[in-house]
Amino acid sequence: MGTLGLIGGGLMGTALIKGLLKQGYPATAIYVADPDPSRRQLLAELGVETFAETKKMLVALSQREADGVILAVKPQMVPEALSGLNLAGLPLLSIVAGYKVAALEALLPAGTKVLRAMPNTPALIGAGVTALALGTQSGTAEQAWAEKVLRSLGQVVLVPENLMDAVTGLSGSGPGYVYLFIEALIDGGVLAGLPRALARELAVATVLGSARMVAETKEHPAVLRDMVTSPGGTTIAGLYALEEEGFSGQVMKAVLAATDRSRALGGDQ
Repeated sequence: MGTLGLIGGGLMGTALIKGLLKQGYPATAIYVADPDPSRRQLLAELGVETFAETKKMLVALSQREADGVILAVKPQMVPEALSGLNLAGLPLLSIVAGYKVAALEALLPAGTKVLRAMPNTPALIGAGVTALALGTQSGTAEQAWAEKVLRSLGQVVLVPENLMDAVTGLSGSGPGYVYLFIEALIDGGVLAGLPRALARELAVATVLGSARMVAETKEHPAVLRDMVTSPGGTTIAGLYALEEEGFSGQVMKAVLAATDRSRALGGDQ
């Protein structure tokens, strides 16, 4: 395995490191640059090599057989983080939300191989789904490298970059919708008379089990819904109450609103 460099050691960068370590990636082959001393201390406890300056990290990386560099900083920090950097032919994988490939390529030397990824927050526990888009200079070798790295966070799907805003609206922001649904399901149980701890246990298990049913049976969700919807029964009564308030349409509006917001944020580049 080649040495890997990270620019930024925040939550997502740290999740990536932990995922790689679980897969057997040597800690000594991971270099991280972060200006925050407290972050560097936390990262050093994982056994990785830390640097206060990205340029010094790249110099150290150049002395090893390196695979590539990952950009994991806040969007507003990207221009400063990439200023004056020369990756010496290494590919750059960005997991920065909303930052387009063209904008990244414009900040780097001509010909730099850039890839863009959009993970979601379940990646923090290795259960995420990450969309990957290739840049104009990237090919199959860079794609294979990026997919190998990103699989440490969970599932990886390859998409054209013009779908990244929609990916953000669905899977990037989607956990927030699911958390809200779980919270409402718990509160509904409490309203119906269940102790909160029991309502939470039931709600979480119900959502996990239902998602697994969709994933493992490969059935359309509507088919699985029909399986639990008896004529004149409790489920149809609950579904009617949801649809009376436009539940499905509101979820679709949420995805579209988040997609539009992602496009607007990307337009600032």
